[in-house]
Amino acid sequence: MENEVSVSDLSVINTSDFMNPMVTQIWSNGRHQVRCAKVIYETPDVCTFTFSMNQPVLFFFKPGQFVTLELEIDGERVMRSYTISSSPSIPYSFSITVKRVPGGLVSNWLHDNLRSGDSIAVHGPVGDFNCLDHPAEKVLFLSGGVGITPVMSMARWWFDTDSPVDMVFAHSARTPRDIIYARELEYMSTRVENFKLHTICERTEIGQAWDGYRGLLNINMLKLVAEDFMEREIFCCGPAPYMANVRDMLIAEGYDMSHYHEESFFATPKEDVIAAVKNADLAELEESQPKQFVMVSFPEEGASAEVAIGSNLNEAAAEAGVIIPKACGVGVCGACRVKVLGGDHEMVHNGGITEEEILEGYVLSCCTAVQGAMEIDY
Repeated sequence: MENEVSVSDLSVINTSDFMNPMVTQIWSNGRHQVRCAKVIYETPDVCTFTFSMNQPVLFFFKPGQFVTLELEIDGERVMRSYTISSSPSIPYSFSITVKRVPGGLVSNWLHDNLRSGDSIAVHGPVGDFNCLDHPAEKVLFLSGGVGITPVMSMARWWFDTDSPVDMVFAHSARTPRDIIYARELEYMSTRVENFKLHTICERTEIGQAWDGYRGLLNINMLKLVAEDFMEREIFCCGPAPYMANVRDMLIAEGYDMSHYHEESFFATPKEDVIAAVKNADLAELEESQPKQFVMVSFPEEGASAEVAIGSNLNEAAAEAGVIIPKACGVGVCGACRVKVLGGDHEMVHNGGITEEEILEGYVLSCCTAVQGAMEIDY
């Protein structure tokens, strides 16, 4: 990976020319080449990677949204989504915080290879899990492990903007040394009255002193952390078992789950059911009607393929020899966005594309069905 930062680049960044509003750009959903500005070691197995650009760019996004990294590992293109852990209140850069996962392809590559000055491609920002689309006067943040990243972005945003939102922040970690952003969280809790911090450690190791909550989050602990949790908007992120436990507790207490929000890069059970019904309907139609084929073309690539109506657009592109990158495969991450120049199609996405982009003709190819001859700009 090449180091693209020169002394002349830095001299521009550190002058008033960089702040010139006439040349400053605004970040928007799409593919961007960014530079790793610094690497911060948060815990023994967690790193924060901060990115910026050599030209002035304001990285505006909704706190809680995520980006998808486009990497080349061992000669293969790999896509992986990570939540933005920083706040848009610090607009000239953004950060992701990554935990090293044993056997994890991307997390280990990032920890072992990505360094200050390196350049990579990112797609985004996207995501419905954010605090701006779900405003509230009182919120409860529940996080486990590296799931702290999206709720930390939200908390940083409200803290930096002097928001009056009443925040309770409850974070669960394995041990005291595994608490991500420990010092910053403690600082925030001492500076404003409307930020209450509670940390929970599953266990302590030899020589560790700990005076916080111990064990796993349970309903009794939750009531101590936020006595009025039934009145709060809840944002939750963590390992799947952690979030399942939180949902079960809240449902058992009669909490209004329309005020509960969690981050997930996977389709919800409801969406899975809808997809299954649609697939069953398609199968029934295919049995009773002959297949109809249409042409899907990519003029810029000089490629095309004849595919059956109802085919997935991403798979149709592959038939034409055009590989559209994707990460989640369920219309969440936005990495497979392409523009439709013409033709009938049907898209069922999960928040990885905005209404404005749809009006401009963009679709997510992973969750778009071909309904007629199509031309794609890619």
